[in-house]
Amino acid sequence: MRRLLLFIVASLGITLVLSEGPAAQQAPGHLNPVIAKLAKGEAFVGVNTGDLSLENARTLSRAPIDYVYVDMEHTPLDIAGLHMFNIGMIDRAAAAKKGSVAPNVALFARFPPEADESAWVVKQALDVGLHGVIFNGVDTREQALAAVKSMRYPQLKGSKYFEPAGIRGSAPGLATWIWGLSTDEYERHADLWPLNPEGDLLAIAMIESTDGMKNLDAILSTPGIGAVFIGNANDLRHSMGVPATSPEVETARQTILAGCKRHNIACGITVADGADMVKRLNEGWKMIRGTVDIIQDGRALRR
Repeated sequence: MRRLLLFIVASLGITLVLSEGPAAQQAPGHLNPVIAKLAKGEAFVGVNTGDLSLENARTLSRAPIDYVYVDMEHTPLDIAGLHMFNIGMIDRAAAAKKGSVAPNVALFARFPPEADESAWVVKQALDVGLHGVIFNGVDTREQALAAVKSMRYPQLKGSKYFEPAGIRGSAPGLATWIWGLSTDEYERHADLWPLNPEGDLLAIAMIESTDGMKNLDAILSTPGIGAVFIGNANDLRHSMGVPATSPEVETARQTILAGCKRHNIACGITVADGADMVKRLNEGWKMIRGTVDIIQDGRALRR
């Protein structure tokens, strides 16, 4: 039968790759476009939104950005809306064009509970297919560790990346549909980068208090933390007891950036315009949040 198949294929001028047993597969690349960039040492840019409409999802899925994050810390907590928004970001034409289920734009979200109280909402967020979670108010290593554990499945015996032990429950039916994977494939990808080099989930810690700055090195050395974000520093400057215009705010930003560089962790900031984006990228910030117009302008200025 095998010889007959080879004869037929050869006579039709078709080339097949045959292997003994299951079909040979190439090692899969990252399905999270942000992690694909971080793994190469590149910066990533994106926007935040509170608009969960399907129209906005379609628009942002084809915007010139790497990620979008839904802010549910300061807007209503709506997991069903987040689920529909994620479905709206599915772009079959883009997937067909590049021959991969990897989206062009990753979806993150941020929620009201502090990191050590958020396991329940993290479980729901990941089960509707998110690529990462932004944890607000991370002030201690213990909180960072709780964030990491909430995003990880318990590992198999003998795993090279057994610790920190995960606590995420397994029911990823909605996530597998959105990611376009089988359950086994999804579970291989659904681990934290860079703790697991093959992982496609990102845990992002927000440093926004003097306590967080005091414990910066302990937080950044927590296995599984993939990025830090300080946003527009409003909470940070309130914690410091200074106005937004105080030079102490910029000093705090640079202190956090220096810590991220020491630990080789991507550091994130909000930019005001295209020129500010170029400035921050040149300083070494790896996670940029702005508007689509700012990001387009910043890219034009860097050319």
